[in-house]
Amino acid sequence: MWEYTDKVRDHFLNPRNVGEIENPDGVGEVGSMACGDALKLMFKVDESGRIADVKFQTFGCASAIASSSALTEMILGKTIEEAETVTNDDIAAFLGGLPKEKMHCSVMGKDALKKAILNFRGIEAPEIEGNIVCECFGVTDKAIEESVRENKLRYVEEVTNYIKAGGGCGQCHERIREIVDRVYKRVEAASEPEKKLTNIQKIRLIEETLEREIKPALEMDGGSIELVDVDGNAVYVKLIGTCATCAASELTLKNYVESKLRELVAPELVVEEVKK
Repeated sequence: MWEYTDKVRDHFLNPRNVGEIENPDGVGEVGSMACGDALKLMFKVDESGRIADVKFQTFGCASAIASSSALTEMILGKTIEEAETVTNDDIAAFLGGLPKEKMHCSVMGKDALKKAILNFRGIEAPEIEGNIVCECFGVTDKAIEESVRENKLRYVEEVTNYIKAGGGCGQCHERIREIVDRVYKRVEAASEPEKKLTNIQKIRLIEETLEREIKPALEMDGGSIELVDVDGNAVYVKLIGTCATCAASELTLKNYVESKLRELVAPELVVEEVKK
């Protein structure tokens, strides 16, 4: 049995602002019935730029209903700029806390608000980024990394509590653990004094990053990549398969390959394609 605060019980038993808004200015939908939680958030903005009306419809547990109700109360009367500063921790705090196993309900509220604000601004919500790690709930590696960073999560169980990843069959637990470890290695590395890599260390890191991070993504589309040479900060690579003939190969090199290498190896690296 979960330990709920009086405020959670109140917002569950007497949810505020349930329903629909005709011709809303912003709409955000997250989750799915199949996953057990779904939320639709709608709002209207008045002439002064403040949220004058907000409604929600949700499918889920007591915490999901309470979190959605609390969110509507929190943003009512706020400007869009004020509303978009609301975090999932703010929602949980407003309710006097949530069971750790139910924090994903507050995250769902934050995500719905984010989508509704994008909709209000006429910006299409970005497609799902990254590769699916948790097949049961459709959670990607990018979503896991973001949640780990934002909420300072350390364990697989905490990730499950916040975004449900790993809460089904459990086959993704090892992959989630690897992602958590990788995030904290970056954090620790960033806090340490910068050390100049030797050429051998740089080449080894480039090879490891290509194998672990870049090749798997390219191979999903029938392509691949090979390291040809490293000269100072210039990284020479050869594209293979569909990547070699793709019209967007230059974008792949600069926006993906070079970006990843700069993020994970050294920020000064420049990737060049060898076409022979």
